[in-house]
Amino acid sequence: MAHVELATEQTLLKEIGRTESNRRQIRGWLAVVLFALFALVLVGGATRLTESGLSITEWKPIHGVIPPLSAEQWEEEFQLYQRIPQYERLNKGMTVEEFKTIFWWEWAHRLLARTIGVIFALPLLFFWVTGRIERRLRWPLVGILALGGFQGFIGWWMVSSGLVERTEVSQYRLATHLVIACLIFAGCMWILRGLCPHSGDPAPTKKSRSMAAILAVMSLFQIYLGALVAGLDAGFTYNTWPLMDGAIIPGGLFVQQPAWINLFENPKTVQFLHRAGAYLLFALALAHMLASLRAAPETTHARRSVVLFALVTIQAMIGITTLVLEVPIGWGVLHQAGALVVLGFAIAHWRGFVGEYPKSTAIELRD
Repeated sequence: MAHVELATEQTLLKEIGRTESNRRQIRGWLAVVLFALFALVLVGGATRLTESGLSITEWKPIHGVIPPLSAEQWEEEFQLYQRIPQYERLNKGMTVEEFKTIFWWEWAHRLLARTIGVIFALPLLFFWVTGRIERRLRWPLVGILALGGFQGFIGWWMVSSGLVERTEVSQYRLATHLVIACLIFAGCMWILRGLCPHSGDPAPTKKSRSMAAILAVMSLFQIYLGALVAGLDAGFTYNTWPLMDGAIIPGGLFVQQPAWINLFENPKTVQFLHRAGAYLLFALALAHMLASLRAAPETTHARRSVVLFALVTIQAMIGITTLVLEVPIGWGVLHQAGALVVLGFAIAHWRGFVGEYPKSTAIELRD
């Protein structure tokens, strides 16, 4: 009997070790995916700031991987661009060499997006077939993959909005495109964090977990507002701080009719809302940190709240600098990078209150 119990215990330990090994592999894979997604969002931001997003006027998911390879192909691509309003109204007289500059930004953005699809789908298939993915994670990961495929369609839907009458893409579609990218990023971060060991420290207060969730959602909402600002070029106006147009709360916020349209189409209103959202996020992060430090300063949750507040503060400083300098490309991309860092850490912080995924294999064996 003792021999049987010893064998069962050894089998249990072996399975626990195998589960942890599988989790390390999946964490490494998701970390690579997160890094690639981070790079994709930054390249997308640079593509927007250099007004390169409309340089490729056709959607070729497979053939589009290959760029023009000859002078004739470059001329053909350039002629397609010359047919859209952006060229006629903003870039008329542009040379082929100047066109190449904006073309490469958009091509790199699309190529990176396709590459992420590959580095997500192929390892997912391998881990699934070899039994390395725990049952509870399979369909959430498939859902992220499906959302990534849908994101490709959304990207083209966004670009197409600037090919007929406009000289830029719709701010509504731009915001949708960026938010979906952030949801994919957040989903990967949530799963990765759940596969990491947790400290087991209790939450500092009864409201800590709820506040962490609010901060994560607020971080995503701020990115949405930032996308509207970018889509309307609202960051190039009212470049003073802390006053905006000479006041804390400027006039002219609801001059368009119906009034709700100002929330999406009035550059002044959209920029003001983005500022107000930043102030609110800063205040909530500060309150969360102070409450955590007051209740349980030695816990990992409290220490994470300090890091989160520091990241929010740094991001606010980057945002102010970007605004005052009238959105130079480098600062604009840095601001977008900071937003993604804040979102990623906020998601990880929230996930830390939920706890590590149970090691299902070990539990099943023990039962």
